[in-house]
Amino acid sequence: MTVTDPVSTRVNIALLGVRTNAPVQRTGGAGPSDDGHLLFNGEGAAVPLNPQSPYVITNGRLLLDGADIGMDVEPVKRPKFYDLVTADGTSYEKIAKLHGKDVLATTVVQTCIRYNEEDRCRFCAIEASLNAGSTIAVKTPKMLAEVAEAAVRLDGVTQMVMTTGTSNGWDRGAKHLARCVKAVKAVAPGLNIQVQCEPPANLSAITDLYNAGARSIGIHVESMDDDVRRRWMPGKSTVSMDEYRGAWREAVRVFGRNQVSTYLLVGMGEDPDEMVAGAQELIEMGVYPFIVPFRPLKGTLATDVDHVPAPHRGVLEDISRRVADLLVAAGMKGSDQKAGCAACGACGILKTAGG
Repeated sequence: MTVTDPVSTRVNIALLGVRTNAPVQRTGGAGPSDDGHLLFNGEGAAVPLNPQSPYVITNGRLLLDGADIGMDVEPVKRPKFYDLVTADGTSYEKIAKLHGKDVLATTVVQTCIRYNEEDRCRFCAIEASLNAGSTIAVKTPKMLAEVAEAAVRLDGVTQMVMTTGTSNGWDRGAKHLARCVKAVKAVAPGLNIQVQCEPPANLSAITDLYNAGARSIGIHVESMDDDVRRRWMPGKSTVSMDEYRGAWREAVRVFGRNQVSTYLLVGMGEDPDEMVAGAQELIEMGVYPFIVPFRPLKGTLATDVDHVPAPHRGVLEDISRRVADLLVAAGMKGSDQKAGCAACGACGILKTAGG
């Protein structure tokens, strides 16, 4: 058996994927990629299922070009709640998905005002899964409460993520999120919930989300470089960095230090040093910078039109290690968040690197 560095291995499989079957997987949607959900040495990982990958899973072990590299791997089991339907015949799986081993995730509104070709985020395919019929446009509070109760009872789900496409209102989707959170907490009071939305125009919506029962929040900027933002997110970039910083500070005040996070995507052309400097600024604010690689996702403009490849593994590893070191120095760990992407960690490398 050849034991390799776990951080380097996680970087490689995040980009190259593995050859295996996975009962729990996700295609399309807002991202970050078309992934299968697996457990590597007991930790959740969302990785591409790639029949050309040099990594293969055989008899519960990860092999690289035929050599055992010292990792136990098992697929996340298909949850029991997937077998259920609502009274009107809607599959629970179309309402919420299992992510990792114990995270329930849903996009409460599967449409976005920015999804036209001029404004659309180039890494996003939020409406692709809707067009494919694998989800429904709007999940009601009642629906989500029904599914969440079943997922907790039947499958031991411990946390939930609720994200949303952006709406036309001043709240940018936060009001419906709050209604959904309140309904879920009424039937599953022990379930920790993270909400995700753009900065609302009126920051009082952040308090409303907390009062509804959410205990973590993701306000995702993807890049702090305005040139990158205009190129990759023409509609979303009209929300200024000042608005993001104001929302992050208010969210830290309401939710607490290290209960606020934001995605930073590696592979959109941002300078690595500037990305790490941006992560440092976020950490000083009390915001967790969740470093995730851009990976080609069918249905996105970046993949289907621009043909952008995944980032170089050396760049992803360098940035992930440096940001993990900053997080360790600040005493911030993703696992200390009550719920959400940083708490799960499956789509990134930071948890493996110590953050």
